[in-house]
Amino acid sequence: QVQLVESGGGSVQAGGSLRLSCVASGYGYSGNSMGWFRQAPGQEREAVAAAFPGGPGVYYADSVKGRFTISRDYAKNTLDLEMNNLKPDDTAMYYCAAARHYGPVAEAQTYAFWGQGTQVTVSS
Repeated sequence: QVQLVESGGGSVQAGGSLRLSCVASGYGYSGNSMGWFRQAPGQEREAVAAAFPGGPGVYYADSVKGRFTISRDYAKNTLDLEMNNLKPDDTAMYYCAAARHYGPVAEAQTYAFWGQGTQVTVSS
């Protein structure tokens, strides 16, 4: 049974930083993508960043490029997201996701396993 557990959310002021962490237990698909998604109230879930074997190895949404950094430990099945220069628009529930098969890394349907989410709130 695969379990994803996120930690590290919280409340910060604009310009601040947070680091999210995800631990995947029972996950035996290290050849596929793991990523972070977020969902704000009334909005669709959107991809934030992903890390995957081969090629560029990372993906970032345009809205977070230059501010967020994703890192993945393939041996430990962990996924971190360093978030700097946070903006109020970054306020959302952040979810860790892991794929069982190959697919577009920015699409939620690619990911079979999801964590419960961790809240990030950025005040102006």
